[in-house]
Amino acid sequence: MKHSPAYRLAATILHGFDEYRTRFKEITADASRRFRDAAWREAQQASAERINLYEEKVGETLGRLQRALDEDDLTHCECWREARNHYAELISERLDYELAETYFNSLFCSIFHHRHIRNDWMFVYSSRDAAAHHSGLEPCRRRPIEGDWEAAIRWALSEAPFETPFEDLERDVRLGGEFLSGHLPPAILAAPDAEIELLKSVFYRNKGAYLVGRVRGDGVQVPLVLPILHEQGEGLHLDTVLIESDEVSIIFSFTRAYFQVEVQVPGEFVDYLQQLMPDKPEGELYSAIGFFKHGKTEFFRALNRQVAKREDKFIIAPGVRGMVMAVFVLPSFRTVFKIIKDRFDPSKEMSHDTVREKYRLVKRHDRVGRMADTQEFSNFIARQDHFSPECLEHLLEVAPSTVYLRGDKVIIKHCYTERMMTPLNLYLEQIGEEESRAVLKDYGNAIKQMAAANIFPGDMLLKNFGVTRHGRVIFYDYDEVCYLTECNFRHIPEPMYPEQELSGEPWYSVGPNDIFPEEFGPFLFADLKLRKLFYHLHPELFDADYWKGLQRAIIDGRVIDVYPYRNKQRFSASEENGLVY
Repeated sequence: MKHSPAYRLAATILHGFDEYRTRFKEITADASRRFRDAAWREAQQASAERINLYEEKVGETLGRLQRALDEDDLTHCECWREARNHYAELISERLDYELAETYFNSLFCSIFHHRHIRNDWMFVYSSRDAAAHHSGLEPCRRRPIEGDWEAAIRWALSEAPFETPFEDLERDVRLGGEFLSGHLPPAILAAPDAEIELLKSVFYRNKGAYLVGRVRGDGVQVPLVLPILHEQGEGLHLDTVLIESDEVSIIFSFTRAYFQVEVQVPGEFVDYLQQLMPDKPEGELYSAIGFFKHGKTEFFRALNRQVAKREDKFIIAPGVRGMVMAVFVLPSFRTVFKIIKDRFDPSKEMSHDTVREKYRLVKRHDRVGRMADTQEFSNFIARQDHFSPECLEHLLEVAPSTVYLRGDKVIIKHCYTERMMTPLNLYLEQIGEEESRAVLKDYGNAIKQMAAANIFPGDMLLKNFGVTRHGRVIFYDYDEVCYLTECNFRHIPEPMYPEQELSGEPWYSVGPNDIFPEEFGPFLFADLKLRKLFYHLHPELFDADYWKGLQRAIIDGRVIDVYPYRNKQRFSASEENGLVY
């Protein structure tokens, strides 16, 4: 049996998975050293390397399979049926079995080009019931409060596995203890059994390290996140304390880079996080801790369950239709599906490959909480009656090379998915003056924070931004995105004589990468009132020198951090908009 093609198929895939997991763990474990050394550029490179690692290892494993097995065996579904059974047995005692199943699926889909998706031949559903297996490993450390909140914070900070000392531990203990005693629910404050509980693993991302857990007592619990920053040469400091579920959810947002955190038992780790954030989908939590391919698996399973309920149908997404993408939604699932059109509007001079590379760029890049994560699907299949007639007609019209019918099935050769948000242009039509001011402030902050991370959105129109359930403005249209350092920001030259200024054509040369920030106002806002308000809130965005200054900072190697919580929440906030140079 061990020499059969099916067994060799299963064993080769598992060998590839082991190689992937070993390197994944090495990159992740080194996060503590990068934090200790304040090696921020290296941290960014490690993040990109870990994202690219999955496809690299799948490619290497595919090459091994093609060398080790005859093509007839490799492309025979019955061989995969037998291999699936062997593989399920081989991984039955593993703590990361669900990740191993997803890796098997990736190889199956590489061979069969995302066709023949059946549970007989791959793991459409998991091979085992997670609830029936418990590792017995303890992921948390705990301490009773006994009425002393400062002592609890001192324990939380001093017992954390940091190699760098705190700059002023007693100050941080006092600030953290005062916050908890002043903001926790009365039931917890008065509970004789109150305790603090923290995951033993530290969550590293960008310039921050996060201690994550909860405070509970008298049957009540609140999540607890302690963000720790490292100012090189000054030691560590506690930046704030977060105890609201919504605030913690933003820390783990789909708009942010994946955490580097050591995880012994992925399923149990995600279960714990979901207790802190009950509204966060399981797939998003797997992605947040770096297992984005399995996050995609969980997303797909959840989508299938929702579609099977038949509560609603796929419809055309509300808002202005895109020039490059056709967008549809399943309203009850809060997900957007995006398909590249066959033909773009004349103003969009790019190819399908260029658009796909833009999406890959965003996937690899630090999204600084302002760009939505995406999942990419090939040969997505749904029943025809799951689409509204108008939606299906539109997709078949604008993307016939990507969307076609086969019997009663709709086949979509390639699409992206993102979390659904309210388009910013529609959101502004539904709110009052005070809310408009707040959301335009955040819109400008979103542009600045992406720029600080070396991302220029290209097309900054309101329709290309959305508003989340937390009221945050997020960019989600990537077909014109580019690195900020590739742009040539210019001031509009003074006209040499009055007739030039009155001309409908520019009196100056314009290169392909030239950008004139002075022109942003009329381009972004047809509503003069909103335009004036935005200019008042963010005048620097209309100044080419502001953008050039950001470019110099990036070229000089300065890594600019964007905090995943409000600036006013920080114990010692001093920088505008939460940007640190």
